[in-house]
Order: sequence, then structure tokens, then C-alpha cells
Amino acid sequence: MKRLATLYTQSSQEIRQPRTIATCAMLAAVAIVLGYFSIELGSSLRIGFSSIPNRLVDYLFGPVVGAYFGGLLDIIKYIIKPTGTFFPGFTFNAMLAGLICGSILYGRKLTLWRVFLAKFLVIMICNVFFNTLWISILYGKAFMVLLPVRLFKNLVMWPIDSVILFMVGSFLERAGAFRLLKLKKSSG
Repeated sequence: MKRLATLYTQSSQEIRQPRTIATCAMLAAVAIVLGYFSIELGSSLRIGFSSIPNRLVDYLFGPVVGAYFGGLLDIIKYIIKPTGTFFPGFTFNAMLAGLICGSILYGRKLTLWRVFLAKFLVIMICNVFFNTLWISILYGKAFMVLLPVRLFKNLVMWPIDSVILFMVGSFLERAGAFRLLKLKKSSG
């Protein structure tokens, strides 16, 4: 429990740093661009890659920054490119996903198993349970009718999204992009 309190304290201190804000702004721009390349498969099924920048923010700056980033980016993306009805539940999901991934990834070595765990929890809690609930409420469709399709889609995408995130994160780590941010943390 003490480690979790320290994790949240450190992450809340990250939000005050100019490099955090600048990095988040750049990753938000990348997420918005990637959002234009998502594949819509009906009103309740979409495949996209714009969550990768979100998870990188969670890894770099922790759960507090990840939650703020996810919530703000959800609203900004809706303003820029409205898809469907705005519903605060989806913003809640984006924030919850940042909390979950930030709690698992922040301050630790990026490993494939850690990424798999973080993505699995987000998939089951945010995507499968809450998103299905919100869609059910918004469109008047039965929760149990939507659940199997959404569960199948998310379980199929889980290893794909996890491997892509791990590969992108590992590449950026090897390229020194994260080292520059961590170096400035110690001197800032």
C-alpha cells in the first residue's frame, strides 16, 4: 500500500513539470492523428491504435498524469471529431484506463508480461464491462447481447495491442527517447 501511495505522489508531482506537459501535448497530437485511422465496425465496435500514446503517458508519468491525460484527450478528441453521442462514462473509462496502466507500468521496467497484464485489466474492466454498459444505456441494446461480441473483439485485440505497445515502447527506450525524459527528471 505504501508503494501505491508513493507511486501516486510521484505521479502527481510529474504533472507540474513543463517537460511532462510538452510530452503529453506531443503524444496527444499523435493520438489524435492515429484516431483518424481507426476502423468503425458499427456503432458498438471500433478498432483503433490511438490508445498507444495514452499508454506511453501512463508508463512515463504514472497514474495521476495518465488519468488526467486520458480524460482531457477523450474530450478533445470528441470536440475535434465527434463520433456518436458524447457520454461522460467514456471519459471516465479513459481516466480509469490511465489509472490502471499507470499503476502497473510507471516506474518499472517495460516488459511484455507487464504490458499484457495492464492491457488485460483495461480490456476487462474498461472495454468489456464499462464500455458495454455505456453502449447498452446509450443505444438501448441489451447488455448481454452486446457482451459476447465485445468480449471476443477485445480478446482478439488484446495480444495485438499488447505486442504493438511493447514494441513501440521498447523501440523508443532503445532509441533513447525515454532516457532523455528520465535524465531531465533527476535534474529538474
